[in-house]
Amino acid sequence: MRLHRLSITAFGPFGATQEVDFDALSSAGLFLLHGPTGAGKTSVLDAVCFALYGAVPGARQSPGASLRSDHAPVDLPTEVQLELTVGGRRLEVTRSPAQPRPKKRGDGFTMEKAQSRLRGYDPERGWHALSKSHQEIGEELTQLIGMSRDQFCQVVLLPQGDFARFLRSDAEARGKLLGRLFDTRRFAAVEERLAELRRGAEAKVTAADERILALAQRIAQAAGPAGAEATPIAARPGEPGLAAAVLEWAAIARSTARERLGIADRVVAWAEGRQREARHALDAVRELARLQQRYEETRLRSAALEERRPEHDRCQEELERARKADRVAPALELREDAERAHRRAADALGRARAQLPPDLADAGPDQLAELERRFRQELGGLESARRAEARSTEIDEERDRLERESRADDATVRDTEVWLAGWDTVHTGLRESIATAQEAATRAEQLAGLLAPARRRLEAARRRDTLAAEVRAAREELAGARERALAAHETWLGLRERRLRDIAAELAAGLVDGAPCTVCGSAEHPAPATEGDGHVDRATEEEALDAHRGAERTRTHAEQALGLVRERHATADAEARDEQDRDAETGDPVVADPGPSVEELRDTVDRLTAEHAEAHRLAAGTHAAREALDAAEREHAGRLALRQEAERRAAARTSRREALDREQGALHDELTAVRGESGSVAAYADRLTRRVELLAEAAEAVRTEQDAAQRRKEADDRLSDAAFRAGFDTPEAAAATLLDAAAQRDLQHRIDAWQAEAAAVADRRAERDAREAAERPAAQPSVAQGEFETAEWLLREASSALAAADERCGELTRLSRQAADEIRRLGPVRQEYERIARLAGLAAGTSADNERKMRLEAYVLAARLEQVAAAATARLQRMSSGRYTLVHSDARTGGRRAGLGLHVVDAWTGSERDTATLSGGETFFASLALALGLADVVTEEAGGVRLDTLFIDEGFGSLDDQTLDEVLDVLDSLRERDRSVGIVSHVADLRRRIPVRLEVVKERQGSSVRHRLV
Repeated sequence: MRLHRLSITAFGPFGATQEVDFDALSSAGLFLLHGPTGAGKTSVLDAVCFALYGAVPGARQSPGASLRSDHAPVDLPTEVQLELTVGGRRLEVTRSPAQPRPKKRGDGFTMEKAQSRLRGYDPERGWHALSKSHQEIGEELTQLIGMSRDQFCQVVLLPQGDFARFLRSDAEARGKLLGRLFDTRRFAAVEERLAELRRGAEAKVTAADERILALAQRIAQAAGPAGAEATPIAARPGEPGLAAAVLEWAAIARSTARERLGIADRVVAWAEGRQREARHALDAVRELARLQQRYEETRLRSAALEERRPEHDRCQEELERARKADRVAPALELREDAERAHRRAADALGRARAQLPPDLADAGPDQLAELERRFRQELGGLESARRAEARSTEIDEERDRLERESRADDATVRDTEVWLAGWDTVHTGLRESIATAQEAATRAEQLAGLLAPARRRLEAARRRDTLAAEVRAAREELAGARERALAAHETWLGLRERRLRDIAAELAAGLVDGAPCTVCGSAEHPAPATEGDGHVDRATEEEALDAHRGAERTRTHAEQALGLVRERHATADAEARDEQDRDAETGDPVVADPGPSVEELRDTVDRLTAEHAEAHRLAAGTHAAREALDAAEREHAGRLALRQEAERRAAARTSRREALDREQGALHDELTAVRGESGSVAAYADRLTRRVELLAEAAEAVRTEQDAAQRRKEADDRLSDAAFRAGFDTPEAAAATLLDAAAQRDLQHRIDAWQAEAAAVADRRAERDAREAAERPAAQPSVAQGEFETAEWLLREASSALAAADERCGELTRLSRQAADEIRRLGPVRQEYERIARLAGLAAGTSADNERKMRLEAYVLAARLEQVAAAATARLQRMSSGRYTLVHSDARTGGRRAGLGLHVVDAWTGSERDTATLSGGETFFASLALALGLADVVTEEAGGVRLDTLFIDEGFGSLDDQTLDEVLDVLDSLRERDRSVGIVSHVADLRRRIPVRLEVVKERQGSSVRHRLV
């Protein structure tokens, strides 16, 4: 955890907002927080604790105490804002306590509730709100820090006074502090849990006989008729023979139940035999009925098969003719493909001849190819003319471009001439703007020097008016206090005078017969004085004297309060006046010249503010005016350069136009000879290209048509030969017989189905058992089914009786075993009770086995104290030059319990003594080492949370120079791994040794902080 920035507003002694930059203070690793007594050094640490936990350390959180500063204006709310990094997260927490604020309407104050805000920082999103809930913020920060408020105040703030008392305190006081830091409540809960277990075991022993009797009642219910034959149990709970009687009665019930179970088992065996015989008879009748039905089904299927035989023969003949026609199918397909190709070639030839001239409509392929060759040769000779025509086009485009450039340059020259005509006026105006802005800057500095004192005077005037009312109120209070003091004094004097008059009666009341009088010494008292009317005793006089003294104190306090308020009023009045008014001021400022009013000073401040704002606004234009002048001068130079460049390009364009005109004339003569009647060389070339393409297409179409006719003739010859070889008279007959693959598969499936059915019928007609069953009388399954169901019912009834008897035997056995187990457990339960009672006594420290009378919680705290002592010794040896070592002691002192003793071992003498015997300086560095060791142990228990910022409060004044150097070396070692340590002290020598300091200055208007950095 690292602290970055702390902002304190109207908190404790700080009347205004104070900023503490921990990043700057932590840069050197070790810094000093110093200031005079009562300035507010500890309040800075209180503000850190309040920001994190919403409360200051417990020692300073007294009931009814207010965190609000008495120096703060009424309209300035109390607030603490802390920016820190904890758990790898950059956070900002802001807290305000419950505090009074002026009412928005009317006079008086209203109480405003405490507020909390938590923000987080993200490199991409910046600062963003996380929560405004006190509970959520507290839980989030406590989880990230890993320590409670008490732990934080002991680990991070390191209050030395507390640890000095810890060294001198007894075991009980040490236990309270360690218990808060290490939260050993769970071990106290273990002690309470053991006590509860002891009470529970005792209750188990008491209830053992009642449970045994309850089991006996359940055995009687489970035994049923068998239980009625046994003798009832006569013993009652608590009697010695109860357990034996229950066991004997349970044995008789189990024996009777087993006899009934044997009878039920024999009945079930007889019912099972009868059920098996009925099952065999039913199976035989069902098999006979199945064979008779199968024989009838076979006869019906044979008759249906004969009816479908003609259809089977027709399908087989049709399939054979289709398979012969399949041998002619390739030739038929080839003939159709050739016919389609010939038709496409004839159509393409017709389209090609339609685009030729009439004289070439009947030309052959050779004549068309010759014409195509001549036209291609002529097309090849036009390449040179094409280049010339392209160059002529480029020249025209370049001349157009030159013309556009000429017009653009002319426009540029005209625009430049117009702009340059007004250059002198623009240049002078820009220089005047710069001069005006500079004068405004000087005026703004002068007004700023006047504005700050005017604002301070206005604030002082407001305080003066407020304090004037307080002065008047204090005067009235003082006058009343004086009157009350005078009245109390007169009352006391009157009562004293009356008591002195009757003092003889008061002395006579103390006379004893035979004892000498304290006034005259006589042992006889013949006429003792008696009390008169209105007698005043000593108690009444003392009460009046106390009232008089109280009134005098009140008067004195009122005079002091009036003097303080007058002093504050005079200071505010002096601050509200100017130098001349201060020199002329005399007498009581409340009744003398009141000085300038708040309204006058407010008007002055407003006027100066307005003039300063206007001057600042004009001065802010200095940079813009200089930029405008520089830009204008750059533009002036640029326009001059543009005009010169345009004139140079105009001369170059004239020479270029003349050269292009000469080249264009030569190209025109060449192209006129080549174009002829065409508009251009490209048009003439396109016409030749079209002719070449038409001739090539026509020649190819003629050749394709001839080839297609030849292939069609060859396909006709092959088709006739294939039809004759397959046995068909003509190709048309073969085509009519063709069937597709799906039709042939359908015929084959129908043929295969008939043949499969015929084979199945033949197999079933050959079955001898079905034929023999058909010759026997018809079977009757319903009669056999009735006999079987009767046998089944008898078996179920017998099985149910057997299951009930078996279940009763099992339940009796289980309950008897449970009763026996319960009786056996009666002894171990008592042993368990004795063991738990012994453990509870050990944990509570009341057992004789606990020699040191140490409770469990104290034992755990002793282990923690041993860790703290070991961690503290590592630093104590360095501070004491290896002389002292802290050790934990568990020895008993007097009649107290042991476990939390703390001794110091002196290496010079070899003796071990109590830490209370250390001197003042030794106590300081021992308590410092103990605090640092405790911080290490608590930090490790909190999950190893890294503490990058630590504070050590007071105690350095008791050390000599050498010991102080050794202590500072130990503290300086804490800076390792970028850790910073803040020392809170008012020792003057530390300011010389530690250059980086945060000074808390005590002032009349409230304390303030000042950073002293290297």
